[in-house]
Amino acid sequence: MSSHSEDLLSAALAYHRLPRPGKLEIQAIKPLVNQRDLALAYSPGVAAACTEIAKDPAEAASLTARGNLVAVVSNGSAVLGLGNIGPLASKPVMEGKAVLFKKFAGIDVFDIEIAADTIERAVETVAALEPTFGGINLEDIKGPECFEIEAQLKERMKIPVFHDDQHGTAIIVGAAIVNGLLLNGKKLPEVKIVCSGAGAAAIACLNLLVSMGAQRKNIWVCDIDGVVHEGRNTLMDRWKAVYAQKTSARVLADVIGGADIFLGLSAPNVLTSEMVKSMADQPLVMALANPTPEIMPDEARKARPDAMICTGRSDFPNQVNNVLCFPFIFRGALDVGATGINEEMKHAAVEAIAQLARDPPSDAVAQGFDSGETQGFGPGSLIPSPFDPRLILRIAPAVAKAAMESGVATRPITNFEEYTALLERFAFRSGLVMKPVFAKAKTQPVRVIYAEGEDQRVLRATQVVLEEKLARPILVGRPSVVEARIKRFGLSIKAGQDFDLVNPEDDPRYRSYVQTYIDVAGRRGVTPEAARTVVRTNNTVIAALAVVRGEADAMICGVEGRYMSHLRHVREIIGFLPGVSDFAALAMMITSKGSYFIADTQVRPNPSAEELAEVASLAATHVQRFNMKPRVAFVSHSDFGSYDTDSSRKMRRATALLKEKHPELEADGEMQGDTALSAAARKLVLPHSNLEGDANILIMPNLDTANVAYQMIKTLADALPVGPILIGPARPAHILTPGVTARGVLNMTAVAAVEAQERAGRQQLG
Repeated sequence: MSSHSEDLLSAALAYHRLPRPGKLEIQAIKPLVNQRDLALAYSPGVAAACTEIAKDPAEAASLTARGNLVAVVSNGSAVLGLGNIGPLASKPVMEGKAVLFKKFAGIDVFDIEIAADTIERAVETVAALEPTFGGINLEDIKGPECFEIEAQLKERMKIPVFHDDQHGTAIIVGAAIVNGLLLNGKKLPEVKIVCSGAGAAAIACLNLLVSMGAQRKNIWVCDIDGVVHEGRNTLMDRWKAVYAQKTSARVLADVIGGADIFLGLSAPNVLTSEMVKSMADQPLVMALANPTPEIMPDEARKARPDAMICTGRSDFPNQVNNVLCFPFIFRGALDVGATGINEEMKHAAVEAIAQLARDPPSDAVAQGFDSGETQGFGPGSLIPSPFDPRLILRIAPAVAKAAMESGVATRPITNFEEYTALLERFAFRSGLVMKPVFAKAKTQPVRVIYAEGEDQRVLRATQVVLEEKLARPILVGRPSVVEARIKRFGLSIKAGQDFDLVNPEDDPRYRSYVQTYIDVAGRRGVTPEAARTVVRTNNTVIAALAVVRGEADAMICGVEGRYMSHLRHVREIIGFLPGVSDFAALAMMITSKGSYFIADTQVRPNPSAEELAEVASLAATHVQRFNMKPRVAFVSHSDFGSYDTDSSRKMRRATALLKEKHPELEADGEMQGDTALSAAARKLVLPHSNLEGDANILIMPNLDTANVAYQMIKTLADALPVGPILIGPARPAHILTPGVTARGVLNMTAVAAVEAQERAGRQQLG
């Protein structure tokens, strides 16, 4: 673990440094290409916007970015796991928070690190920012000062002020407790709650639970100085004193007996197995200290098999993670112009999160744990997965409605169906499309073999595959070379222990591999002599044979060499799915405006209409794995008959063939690129198009068009490519390109793993 941690730290520093320092940039969203644009954006045209806002301050929400702009503010006095490191050193954390806001909820953020070490200075500094921002997210400010800072700011400011360390944690804890009590049949006003820790998050959790119905007389708090009791003078403040009990008990062991809920926001290993045994029936153990909880889940479960357990870690079920709520609470608050975030809005968030956990899980969303207990609502699934794209669709509208009903909304939403539709489009445009694929891969790790096992990118990707538990790697490579390069690159993985290694120069299965090669490819011109040579020298052949023999579940190659050479071996050894005429390559492009799939970028030079329809149907299957609804556009220079050429007729016929064979798919064509990517443009050309919304699968008329579009989008849009995804092979096999990065290998590992899982599932059903 320590060596993996060192690898992570090294990788994190490189991530922050390269290719440009930091994680954020400011980008203009309006054109500024001529004198007219300049006159509109700045002088003299900007005066019109200024005048409108001066007359009516509410116009700032429609004329500036303020309504979607949040400040993440910290003085660096209590950075998670690092303590009081000061404002400058906290900046990477605040930038990270800004990225989460943007990626999860589309909210723009300025991170603001302030040199303010007193309550008065912090309040004055932040309060002065109100004209700039639509909301304030306080972060990593030590207690008890954070309580007073937030309270004063909420009193002075007419925009949402939210200390996420307090209330984000409290909301997730509240949702877990609601569902835990639902399962064990207990009532919140009646349960005994024992809390270890009395910092900002702990007190906020208790305050929220009291507002939900918990009784103060049933709440017992312990901190580093023991039980919080009446008459105690050390380490006390007015917020903690609310929970002081009249008691002679002095330590956690004295009060834990009979507790229904243990809430830990303190330090590692403070809760013992004996303490857990003394708790009430079906206890809820929330050991949230990070990275080492108050008690490890396996110890707690051994002591009390009937316990429901939550941690703050991602490698156990029921992770209490603030990212489940804070972006979406702000999304709802900003969208109605809320003047604050009140108890009603917090309660709405609690109920929305709790309800989502009780709903049937999304088909494409997995919890990311090996244990089956996380599938569906139950003790191992009290709160939703952070990978669930429905979070924004549930929390933001619930918070917005609560703001409206409680009278703090200045811009009420009039049509919630339209609002939810807007959120839904964002949820699948967020650039986080790999989340459900990674989560699904973790549920049932399969064996993925890498043909170029000596390559630096493959080795670095293997390290992360193991840390993320995405698959069981098998590398093809010479042991001495692999070992030397692992050492050179500072990796901690070991052959035979962390991954399997196939040595092409000396493998005991050599003869049987040769025979398998002759069996599958002997009728394609492969002689026994050639087979013996190839199996010694061609790593792609070795990887493909391992898949055919059932020794690997999926293969990845193409990091070195020519694409078509790898494709020839995959074709002759693995072959096609039943009914498929040939392979095709599907390239995924993750851009700032959404994720798009382009086909065929690598294989078929000039496919027929029948082939294009086949490619489209196969591509739709892959797109569904990303929790996206396939929307197919057959792209052409022609817009619904505006040209009558061989190419446009081909695309028209391909559309008709796909609709005939797969009427359930949303598809249309032939159409131009802008018509495919804009529903508004399409309505002008063909109001009754079969395709709703923006297309996400672009079927190109030939290889030239597809590959040029792919390369140009990758460069001009600074898109992150995933793939190429090879569609049509009888078993999962993917051929990358020499320009792929270690990150690209990692992404395709997850894609290949999920495909292999689904193949295995179909075989079991068959």
